[in-house]
Amino acid sequence: MRQQFVAGNWKMHGSLAGNAALLGEVLAGVGSARCEVAVCVPFPYLFQVQQLLQASQVAVGAQDCSVHASGAHTGEVAVSMLQEFGCRYVIVGHSERRADHHESDVLVAAKAQRVLEAGMTPIVCVGETLQEREAGQTAAVVLRQLQAVTHLLGEQTARIVLAYEPVWAIGTGRTASAQQAQEVHTLLREHLRAVSAAAADVRILYGGSVKPDNAQALFAQPDIDGGLIGGASLKAADFLAIIAAAR
Repeated sequence: MRQQFVAGNWKMHGSLAGNAALLGEVLAGVGSARCEVAVCVPFPYLFQVQQLLQASQVAVGAQDCSVHASGAHTGEVAVSMLQEFGCRYVIVGHSERRADHHESDVLVAAKAQRVLEAGMTPIVCVGETLQEREAGQTAAVVLRQLQAVTHLLGEQTARIVLAYEPVWAIGTGRTASAQQAQEVHTLLREHLRAVSAAAADVRILYGGSVKPDNAQALFAQPDIDGGLIGGASLKAADFLAIIAAAR
């Protein structure tokens, strides 16, 4: 059985004092969570968060990485650097990166490969815009995004975590219903199953305005293996309630 996973994505939020207070509350309340837990934090806070989470069950993750191993790439962060700060997970292909930085499906796949090569786990994000959903293109869009990754990784796809994040539900307060989310997760699972038997067991998270009041219904779906949590991960009580909703 796949262990559920709740990962917080702090996006571009945080401060040294605020991070310490937030994680202090999370660590005090997380107890022996039934699911795996991680927080993906801005690059400048990786050292602080690594220190705060030492010897805890909460893993450290980053929000992006460079496709380059090293070199003259000002502002980029290599996977080897993330390794040194104890990162277990790296988000790649988040819709905000795809939109704001024009990241292509091919680039996202290459980043996922870099993360795997470094011994970490990529959290690969896929999702459609509201315009694409209303045009009936959801399946075509998310499968195109995933196929770029599976084409490059092949059987190594079994080592990733996948996150379905409908762009129209991120930070908008709108959430896909549990049924809508499950329908897309089913499509993604079918494609993974076609890649390999091992890839069929990849954990698929849902992200997009997950809150304490909808987490249980979402996580109860057979192909939803947890959540990639944005705004709610910045509030300890909300994040802990979502973690408690995981099975």
